[in-house]
Amino acid sequence: MMMTISILLFLFLVSLSLYKAYTNTKDVIINDIQYKSIEPNEPHINLLQISDMHLENISISPEQLYNQLKDNKIDLITITGDFLDRKRSIPKLIPYLKVFNKLNTKYGIYVVFGNHDYILKKQDLNLLKSTLEQYNCTVMQNQHQKLVINGDVLNIIGIDDSSTNRSDLFKSYDNISPGYNLVITHDPNIVLEMKNHHFDYLLSGHFHGGQIHWPKPYHLAKLGRKLMKMNMVKGLHFYDNKPFYISEGLGQTVLNIRIGSRPEITYHKLSIKNITEKVTSKAI
Repeated sequence: MMMTISILLFLFLVSLSLYKAYTNTKDVIINDIQYKSIEPNEPHINLLQISDMHLENISISPEQLYNQLKDNKIDLITITGDFLDRKRSIPKLIPYLKVFNKLNTKYGIYVVFGNHDYILKKQDLNLLKSTLEQYNCTVMQNQHQKLVINGDVLNIIGIDDSSTNRSDLFKSYDNISPGYNLVITHDPNIVLEMKNHHFDYLLSGHFHGGQIHWPKPYHLAKLGRKLMKMNMVKGLHFYDNKPFYISEGLGQTVLNIRIGSRPEITYHKLSIKNITEKVTSKAI
């Protein structure tokens, strides 16, 4: 009898834990990031970062996402990879893309692919890419684009996924103009290889904040042992004195649960004054 009660109690506690882990996937954290001080009246860019949507395991609907975003001033949107890994999920992406378009950003939507996107067959990846482009997303695969904002140069550098050996730093930086270098990429491990490639700020995802971060995200060792040892698995960090950010992502992979992590929407405030100083210093 006691054995039966113990088993039932154990099953109840496991079920309760799994339910809580599932409800965590609906508890979106909104982070406002500013890696250096900006004066109250100083011109700046309001950037929205979305990462790791994983549409097979996402608990935030397009309507809920829009309600989270609609009241914020957003100049630029970046999506740092891992949209999906199944062709059948591509139609599910469209309502989310409509949300991003509805925000009417000044400077557009820039995206990169992640390792899960590259699970797709070539023709399905092409379909994903064309769908993104149809909804006004600039898809970047080892390339950069120059934006001139009030006379200042902002270089958006999209580095392809490092974890699947698709990143090409030299191609990404080829013939780049002097200015503020904003890198968007999926795998943050690329910062370990960028000593000779300047960036002012880098945005990434990939780690999900561990997703199951209890007591530590040991499973991340295969994704980024060196960064994990430095406790760089989520949030704002500096490497070689250069700032980079690792988003916890909006969706989940494998299991639709989170323990010790939460889905994330991130707003980054970037100083245009810094862009001006960078252009001026390189022009001397």
